[in-house]
Amino acid sequence: MHTLALVWQLMRRYTLQVLSDLGDGEKIGDQIIINWVNTQLKEGGKDSQISSFKDKLISTSLPVIDLLGTIAPKSIKEELVKRGELSDADKLNNAKYAITVSRKIGARVYALPDDLVEVKPKMVLTVFACLMGRGMKKADG
Repeated sequence: MHTLALVWQLMRRYTLQVLSDLGDGEKIGDQIIINWVNTQLKEGGKDSQISSFKDKLISTSLPVIDLLGTIAPKSIKEELVKRGELSDADKLNNAKYAITVSRKIGARVYALPDDLVEVKPKMVLTVFACLMGRGMKKADG
């Protein structure tokens, strides 16, 4: 249990550092991340949007997958993505794919697929924060 607590604190510290780097030393709040995600999705021509890190749409992983497609074009193979009415297995497969692609494009995502499927707000925040960090690196150069 102590090891788990230590690992969580390390992950939390890393996420706070990513957020601090994005804000040039100033704290980045949840709403700033949500607004950035939604702006990227809209500019990328995607239909998905999120209202919070508790949004039930996140359980499908489609907002994450669509965001990946906007910040790293050609990273998503649409034939591997399930859309429409999704079973629990489809949601889990989408989540696994989203996490795998996130790591493949260089985002240091340490959340698990179950964190997305179960919409665990703290872990969902870390996913979007890390993708924001990756997406903003692309914008800077």
